[in-house]
Amino acid sequence: MTSLPPSPERVWFDEQRLFVDLSDGRQLGVPLAWFPRLLHATPEQRAAVWLSPAGLHWDEIDEDISVEGLIAGRGDMTHRPNTAA
Repeated sequence: MTSLPPSPERVWFDEQRLFVDLSDGRQLGVPLAWFPRLLHATPEQRAAVWLSPAGLHWDEIDEDISVEGLIAGRGDMTHRPNTAA
């Protein structure tokens, strides 16, 4: 029997961080600077989050954050600089 990955249960913010409570009891806190769209969003825009089993979604600011990415310590992956291999 395989266990399901944790899902988000609650999201909130302070001045500098995004916090997520997960279904497995963990609480994650990451810098808002990791997600520029959230950093520059209004409190109302931040509050308009939709929780899915796999992550967090904000339609108005076009932001999607996976639980897997948060656990792995990844921030915004959409605007990474190109680097030589």
